[in-house]
Amino acid sequence: MSQPLTHPVASALPRPGDGLAPPLQGASLGDADLVVLALAGDSRAFALIMRRHNRLLFRTARSILGNDCEAEDALQEAYLSAWRALGRFRAESRLSTWLVRIVINEALGRRRRERSGARVIALDPTMTIDEEPVEHLVEADAGERPDHLAMRAQVRRLMEHRIDKLPDTFRTVFMLRAVEEMGFDEIAQALDVPEATVRTRYFRARGLLREGLSREVDVALGDAFSFDGARCDRIVAGVLARLPTVRRDVGPCG
Repeated sequence: MSQPLTHPVASALPRPGDGLAPPLQGASLGDADLVVLALAGDSRAFALIMRRHNRLLFRTARSILGNDCEAEDALQEAYLSAWRALGRFRAESRLSTWLVRIVINEALGRRRRERSGARVIALDPTMTIDEEPVEHLVEADAGERPDHLAMRAQVRRLMEHRIDKLPDTFRTVFMLRAVEEMGFDEIAQALDVPEATVRTRYFRARGLLREGLSREVDVALGDAFSFDGARCDRIVAGVLARLPTVRRDVGPCG
């Protein structure tokens, strides 16, 4: 019979029979503490890691794949890869950055397999932003914009549509910076490109969006690609069902 965890933060996680909602202490645990517990085999700690980073990672995957279902599948596979590689995580970088890189690799690999023979974006610092004309991607659907966007939901849908039309090299950078508010240095580390390249791609993407959306762009950013509780629960449950040892007492998204 396996012995109970003795790590000092183990008692802060929910135990069988405690109900679905994790105690307040669980939310106060740092990523480093959760990694220690997950390495000890506690899938509840890994569930909290997933719930903490689900939205960021889903948006990252979707920025590459352009499809909700594909992004969910890629995210689950990426979490399984992270679980297997957790022992190689080093605290010198943020856990979120490490996870973003895993998700990017999974999404790019998935797209490469599904688009056999098609050109895949290269996260290469030598790539220039003028490799192909891009202005028409923003202007093509100008006639489809409603004259009056009174409701925020309409603006959000338009924003998602416009983001999907951004060139590949701009879209992921824009999602991580504008929507998830990651720092330029952290994005550069995640994408393995110079920080100057990240800044250039971000401001170019923002300029293209502003040409099509004008002032509505700032209103809708917070709601782009909304991540609801059902999707969060579905991703966590799907990953936990495939882990070697699973405990079902995981709480809701925080």
